[in-house]
Amino acid sequence: MVAQPVQGPLFESPDVAGHPIERPCLIGEATICYAPAREILTRATGFMDAYDFTLNPYSGCSFGCTYCYAAFFSRDVAKRDSWGYWVNVKENAVDLIDRRKPGALDGKLIYMSSVTDPYQPVERELQLTRRLLEIMAKRHKPKLVIQTRSPTVARDCDLLRRIEDNGGRVQVNMTVTTDDEDIRRTFEPFCPSNSVRLQAIGKVQDAGVDTCITMTPLLLVSSPYAFADSLIATGVKKFIAQPFHFQRGKFLAGTRDKAFDLMAEKLGCDRDSFRAEYLEHYRMVFEVLCETLPELGEGKGGFAPPF
Repeated sequence: MVAQPVQGPLFESPDVAGHPIERPCLIGEATICYAPAREILTRATGFMDAYDFTLNPYSGCSFGCTYCYAAFFSRDVAKRDSWGYWVNVKENAVDLIDRRKPGALDGKLIYMSSVTDPYQPVERELQLTRRLLEIMAKRHKPKLVIQTRSPTVARDCDLLRRIEDNGGRVQVNMTVTTDDEDIRRTFEPFCPSNSVRLQAIGKVQDAGVDTCITMTPLLLVSSPYAFADSLIATGVKKFIAQPFHFQRGKFLAGTRDKAFDLMAEKLGCDRDSFRAEYLEHYRMVFEVLCETLPELGEGKGGFAPPF
């Protein structure tokens, strides 16, 4: 079933064919529901505390990355354990942005998004993120960083350029975690392939929008130098990496053993020595990237506002 645009504050009408609205609905394996939000811009804290606001058009994420820290912000255990299978659309998001006075976001550092992906599959149909960008391009001059792992972001290069041309700033961060598709399918089961992501961020770069590739977390890399060459071939000049975090409970239900076992097998070690072997692998790959990439940050420092 295809998600249909909703009436009211989010969209003015059903889709162009006049199809009736159905809620909730499914996109892929994820149930899509709609609910109003109290606010769409949230004061940035923690890892993103150098920004003024975070902006999350959705809660939940149908990409369902098994290591995603965002799942653990949910107070609902069932939702946490079913991460990747539900998305809540903030149906009044456009209205909330539209209420702000023209220029109110001028110069404000906005990180979109911190606990969801603004270009996950439902965005192709609903175009909620695009509507938010349209308002920013028309009425504000923000300093906007967009974080995604979706090629759909390239669709909105016209609006990103318009924000820049009107006096704002934009950088698009594309997450790429590995060059190994077995690893990608296990850790990121519903995500586009890494090669598709690299093609997309190359298109954004070619459109004249600032870009960055974020290897966060950097998982296993089978061919470090070839991986670095593929990153450079996009034309992107800025990169960020950080290791996988091993805190207990940071895997979703039923995925920890499978993911760890595959990584251990690829590294040629057993479960007991996996952590040490992975960290040694990460340091080796990071050194290769340091040698070959034009600019490489790490961890929170790498995510400091770029403008």
